[in-house]
Amino acid sequence: MDRKSAEENKSIYRRLREEAGMTRGEASEAMGFVSDSRIEKYESGKSPVQPEEVLAMAKAYHQPGLCNYYCSHECPIGQQYVPEVPVKDLAQIVLQTLATLNSLEKAKDRFIEITSDGQISDDEMHDFVRIEEGIRNIGLAADSLSLWIEQMMASGKIDREKLEEARKELENKE
Repeated sequence: MDRKSAEENKSIYRRLREEAGMTRGEASEAMGFVSDSRIEKYESGKSPVQPEEVLAMAKAYHQPGLCNYYCSHECPIGQQYVPEVPVKDLAQIVLQTLATLNSLEKAKDRFIEITSDGQISDDEMHDFVRIEEGIRNIGLAADSLSLWIEQMMASGKIDREKLEEARKELENKE
């Protein structure tokens, strides 16, 4: 196997550990309860990774998006119910959100019309599905913003304590 294909076949767990600049031993030490031999097993696909290990890796590697990856790709329940949240920069998140909100604003009256009788008729189905997709996109944009915030806190670009303080102040005003 050539070097390029070996690089392409790395698991996300190995790739993120290496991007964090850690050896297996260093990762084991940072996670506290996962041995380096255990890390080798799930990185190579010999053994499935456990949720608590994913949480520890996400923290140790400063990669909160790893939790979403695990839930949307490897957890049997998450595969069915948790969408993959794409990692985007803030400008992309804002533009996607605004574009979706604009399209939903235009569809608001139709949404009320469709749902006012509590039933979706065959002639309303197409419009309903289009509006449902817009609402789903707003949810993904919100999740993407949350992931972006977690990534900024993990990298030290947003102060967690100040963010929590601002959230509490807002909560107290409401």
